[in-house]
Amino acid sequence: MTLHDDDVRMQHMLDYSNETLELVDGRNRNDLDTDRVLELALVRLIEIIGEAASRVTEKGRKSKPDIPWTQIVSLRNKLIHGYDSVDLDILWEIVKSDLPDLVSKLES
Repeated sequence: MTLHDDDVRMQHMLDYSNETLELVDGRNRNDLDTDRVLELALVRLIEIIGEAASRVTEKGRKSKPDIPWTQIVSLRNKLIHGYDSVDLDILWEIVKSDLPDLVSKLES
């Protein structure tokens, strides 16, 4: 894998993060309880962000040391393997609080 591949993966992370933020724009936490499609979309988008992060090489990760790589990949694993126990409060908090910060770090 090359640094170019890392750039592509980080661009995927940025694109899917932005898509997630657009999806929740104007929404509130209660929407997750009433909109199953929104819930499924958010879970899937966060999974994709984590999968892209898992494919960034160590060298690529070192180029952006302020990104919490391990936590992002761990969340992806928890969502996939714990599909039957997703805490929607935590999911919402991640989307609303952590993703804007991730976008900022990926853009820099």
